[in-house]
Order: sequence, then C-alpha cells, then structure tokens
Amino acid sequence: MTKKREFREAIEGVVESRRNFLGKMAVGGGVAAAATTMPVFNIRTAKAETTTWRVQTSWPGGIGLDIFKEWCGSIVEKTGGELAFQGFGAKEVVGDFQLFDAVKNGVIEAMNAFTLYWAGRMPAAVFLSSYPLGLRNPHEWDVFFYALGGREIARSLFAQFDMFYVGHIHHGPNIIHSKVPIRSLDDFRGRKMRLPGGMVAEVFQDIGAKTTLLPGSEIFPALDKGTIDVADYVGPAINYALGFHKATKYISMGPPGFMSLYQPVDLMDLTVGMDHWNALSAEMKQFVEMEVCVYSDVHHAGIQKADQEAWAKFEEAGTLVTRLTQEDVEAFTQVAVPRWFQWANKDESAARLFKLQLDYMMSGSLGYVTPDMIEGHKLDFDL
Repeated sequence: MTKKREFREAIEGVVESRRNFLGKMAVGGGVAAAATTMPVFNIRTAKAETTTWRVQTSWPGGIGLDIFKEWCGSIVEKTGGELAFQGFGAKEVVGDFQLFDAVKNGVIEAMNAFTLYWAGRMPAAVFLSSYPLGLRNPHEWDVFFYALGGREIARSLFAQFDMFYVGHIHHGPNIIHSKVPIRSLDDFRGRKMRLPGGMVAEVFQDIGAKTTLLPGSEIFPALDKGTIDVADYVGPAINYALGFHKATKYISMGPPGFMSLYQPVDLMDLTVGMDHWNALSAEMKQFVEMEVCVYSDVHHAGIQKADQEAWAKFEEAGTLVTRLTQEDVEAFTQVAVPRWFQWANKDESAARLFKLQLDYMMSGSLGYVTPDMIEGHKLDFDL
C-alpha cells in the first residue's frame, strides 16, 4: 500500500467515524443539535472553475511537512475539483515570520503557521497555543476552542487583520535539545537558547536563559555553528529529520508523563485571507472547517507515530535524555503564574481568552490551578 493511499484511507476513516458520531448524536438534542446543520459532503457545487489556494506551512521538513503536503494534495479530489490547495514548505514563498503579512496582503491565500508566532502583533495569540503549565492535553484545547468560545474569539482577532481563522491544528509537545545536560532549572542559567518568543521566552529569561527567536529552519545551523547551545522545537521525529542529533547530545524533558513544561500542546492553525474565504460557497466553507478538524486528528496521530520510531534513532545516535523533577515543576510554576497574568492584562482579548482557560484549569474537571497558586494576581479587565 502506498503512502498516499494510506494517508487517504486514514482521512476517510476519520471522516466516516465523525459522520457516524454526528448522526447518532443528532437523535439526542442539546449540543448535538448543531450536528444537524453539518452536511454529508459530496462537496462539489455548480461552480465550474477550480479555486486554488497557495498555502504555506511553518514545517521546514520531516513528517510534519510530508503530512501537510499529502493533505493539500487531497483537497482537489475531495471537492470534485472545486477547491485545491497548493502546499508550500517553510520559506518556499516567504520567510516564516512573514507569513502573517503574506496572507494579510494577498501574497498567498492561506497559512498553516504556529499561532504563537504572532504574539508580537496580538498578545492574545499566546493563549491560542499552549504556554508554560497551562492546558496540558490536546482534548482540553479542543474543549476550549469548540465548547468554551475560544475559536470565536480567535476569529474576531484575525478578522481585525482581514483574515479568517479556520481552526487549530494539533501536532504535539515541544522538547529541548542541548549541547550540555539539563537536569534542573538552574542548568538553563546563562545558556544561549532558541525559543518561540512571547511568554515562553520570558519565563525562561526569568530562570536565567539568554533567549533568541528563530524559525524552525534556522535552528540546526545555529546549533551547528554554536550560536546557540540549547534549542526548543517540536517533537523527536521532526527534530531528528532536521539533524538536531548531529549538533546536540542531550534532550531535556519534564518528569515522566510530562514531556514539556512550557509547551505541552503546541498548536498550529489554518488561516485564510478574508476575501478568499468569503468567495467560497456556504457548503465549501463548512467543508473546509470540517476538513481542518479531521486534518488536526490525522496530523497529530501521524506525528505521534513517527515520534515513537524516532526515539530509537536518537538512542542509536548516542543522544541522552535528561528529566526535570517535580520540584522543578513547582519552581517553574511560581515563575510562570505571574507571566500568565502579565500577558492576560496586555489587552481585553488576551484577558478573555485566559479567563476561559483559567476557569477551566481551576474547575473540578482539571484542578491544575488552585486559589493559593494565583493569590495576589488579578485581571485588570471587567469581563
């Protein structure tokens, strides 16, 4: 069975399971009533011409880029030729940090970027992807976006820049590669470290790291030349494909069961220029929204499968895994919580997103956050 056929059958299987689920839920009512508005797609409408979107991802290589390009290539068949995605890897059209302006100004139609990259343009973006010791599992982010109002706020934010945020896309936790062993928070002190910016960078600065912001495609060269000696990026499969094992000897993670303290569920998204989104039919808009949900599942699972295979490759390369302790988690929490509120208080949108997440984290469902952890901190906005 070819890789393309395997990918197509995986997509079709997830779509079919979702349809079956929605059909059963529609009998009940309540939240399930929304399912009755979702069409069963044989999606092509009367439109004769093919609309093509150029979509650039932040993935510079590895399984993430492979899955992305397979997905893009599948869209034209699923829509009967009405819509096509022309997929580009990182830097193939514009630089990674230029994606926002490229979509906003019509250079490309859509982007599949790491949402956190836009924290400098809109502070609320730090709460559209995981942050130090925030929501910790993919399903919690699904609840936040789909049930607690997160997606609606995200769409209102991007609409201010004439863009439409279709939806979030999971890939997995981030890990840290280092030339020296990291066995405690103190070991980050003085280290030159690549991070994605925003709150994540500030928390590491608070524990003594000297941080710099680099896109994924520039991390290996910086490690190889010694410009940095510690780097965060995504999971083991993609990092191995990018050659991180050739420039570092260690991988640092949290305690067992906690791969990443600082970005346990890193998120990407699909965002489209507003004019291009509005040019779609109502049926095609619904298809794209549903397709992004399906893609998120397949993308996440495919990367996790590759990650399991990559650990043996790192071991064979002589890479050593070090872990922080529970005491480090507690110390990291004390540093992170003040930063939560500082970022939330940058503007009302950031505060609204964080308040939704904070209430969820303090609820009986999760219990990550207790009243004593946030004592002395408050939001400046009347929400």
